[in-house]
Amino acid sequence: MGNPYDPYGQQPGYGQQQPGYGQQPPAQPGYGQQPPAQPGYGQQPPAQPGYGQPPAQPGYGQPPAQPGYGQQPPAQPGYGAPQAPPAQPGYGQQEVHHHHYGSGGQLAEWGSRAGGFIIDYLVIGAPFFVLYLIGALLGGSGSGGAAVIGMLFILIGAAVYLGGFLWICYQEGTTGQSIGKRQMGIRLVSAQTGQPIGFGMAFVRKIAHALDGAVCYLGYLWPLWDDRKQTFADKVCNTLVVRN
Repeated sequence: MGNPYDPYGQQPGYGQQQPGYGQQPPAQPGYGQQPPAQPGYGQQPPAQPGYGQPPAQPGYGQPPAQPGYGQQPPAQPGYGAPQAPPAQPGYGQQEVHHHHYGSGGQLAEWGSRAGGFIIDYLVIGAPFFVLYLIGALLGGSGSGGAAVIGMLFILIGAAVYLGGFLWICYQEGTTGQSIGKRQMGIRLVSAQTGQPIGFGMAFVRKIAHALDGAVCYLGYLWPLWDDRKQTFADKVCNTLVVRN
């Protein structure tokens, strides 16, 4: 009678043990399959990681193992995923704020604003003063013809002043810079959009400067301690003067 644990009629080799009662015989390689390689004499079997030990890590300069076929790669933050909040200053540290306005400039200092105003005043005020002085001298000569010519000079001076005033409003409204502001490297912009405010709003702002001079010219000095360095006219029109 054949051995039930040896379906192919093969007997265990010398020194091999028979399977005990109720045990399954070891799996035999199928037809055409090679038996698993056994370590040669004196060779050690491959080490297996013990219980609780991590697998071997790749050596220096070796790439980490890639996921096999059908495995999912580690999740990467996709487009639109929430980003980690920026680091907050530690206890006792001060948070530094850098305020930028308009097209990337910082708020203009009071000295630059005063310098630009003086230049603009000289540009439109000097011709008017010269013409008015000539007209006053001719008018005080006593003759009727000279008085008429003197009045004509005064009117021409007033027209020159008004034309220069409107021209400065146009320049500030469309480009943000009059002659004085351009020379001082500053610009007038809207506090909301950071863009030029237009001719109409620039004209209103010039009229609103009357508020700056109403109380001992306090409004002109207000930018010295104001957080946004605004005059009263700037606050009324919601404008800022920034550096280029």
